[in-house]
Amino acid sequence: MTVIEALAEACGPDHAWEAGPGDTVDGVPVGWVAEPGDAAAVAAVLRFTATEGLSVVASGAGTKLDWGSPPSHADVLLDVGRLTGVLDLAPDRTAATVAAGTPLRALRAILLREGRRLPLDVGSPGATLGGVLATNEAGPLRHRFGAPRDLVSGVRVALDEGSLERSVEGRDLTPYVCGSYGTLGVITEATVRLEPIPAARAWVVRPVSTPREVQQLTEALVASPLEPAAIEADLPGGAGVRPAELAALFEGDEAFVAHRAESAAKLLGGGASVEPLPPAWWGRYPFAAEDVGLKIWGRSSELFAVVYALRDAAGVPVPVRGSVGLGVAHVALPDTVTPERLDGMLTAARTVLLARGGGGCTLLRAPLDLRELVDSYGPEPLPGAAARLKLALDPEDRLAPGRMPDLS
Repeated sequence: MTVIEALAEACGPDHAWEAGPGDTVDGVPVGWVAEPGDAAAVAAVLRFTATEGLSVVASGAGTKLDWGSPPSHADVLLDVGRLTGVLDLAPDRTAATVAAGTPLRALRAILLREGRRLPLDVGSPGATLGGVLATNEAGPLRHRFGAPRDLVSGVRVALDEGSLERSVEGRDLTPYVCGSYGTLGVITEATVRLEPIPAARAWVVRPVSTPREVQQLTEALVASPLEPAAIEADLPGGAGVRPAELAALFEGDEAFVAHRAESAAKLLGGGASVEPLPPAWWGRYPFAAEDVGLKIWGRSSELFAVVYALRDAAGVPVPVRGSVGLGVAHVALPDTVTPERLDGMLTAARTVLLARGGGGCTLLRAPLDLRELVDSYGPEPLPGAAARLKLALDPEDRLAPGRMPDLS
């Protein structure tokens, strides 16, 4: 049986084809594309590719296929976009089991009718649940509710050899596949925690001048009893752009939100205002499609030392935006940055983080010619448990090969 015949048998003749010029994964051409209609079909595809020794890269909406390192090679692009819908809703509506290809927009609309939400407000328009979990992508609400792996109580994963599992040798796969970029298995469904939709929301927005000021104001908010649901900062960088801002979100019933927001505005001072809608930059990445994007994380009290180090290495202020209350932010650079300058910025950020209690700086996205010349992940090795699990589940490195750091 040929490859296309096997893929068509598993997915249906209209959902498998030989790849064309436009079928790539972050610039890497693929040989075939398969669109399985359910978890059993995903497993059937992986059983076949295992027997043929073919590499597989999974995709949902494709919003983050250019994040991290590109695959070293990709024989089959496995599009899970047909795996959609809420498969089960707990009677008390505190949890739901959702197919991995479900767009978060669609899930939001479904849960709205139940008065519930999945508190994942990610910055990737059109992202699917599986893609968000695979990259552990989070938005402003991570401040209160955590990252995706904190919101997932269980996953079902199609493994390298074609089995469908929730655990391996008694080990829950959830904390490992979240953030694995598809290198351990293909997520087919996940059981997620739901929260009530708040009756009221308000944002307190304050103009800021320096990264140091953002740090001081953030520390004041975190130390206060006001309990914001999110704290975000936007430092656009450069002259003639919009002012830098710090914003905090408050959620709950109307009286609670009004009191907390007004108190926060008084605490922050300096022209802070209470707004019914978020600032335009809220929940969005600072980088555009053509930009280079970095992700930095560390102790929140030390994050802005990294921002200053990046500015010094770049020679100019650089746009930074993120969840400053948790020490997580993203940085935008023009795609014209030279490899030498980019390498210097990554080294500077990693050096500061190492000296100030740990953290990391990842080259999240960049043109291929840049990524080939710099260390995307830095010196930190993959955690030992994750490395051992990768070797156990995918010893031939056929699932998204090269997407994560070298396991050696």
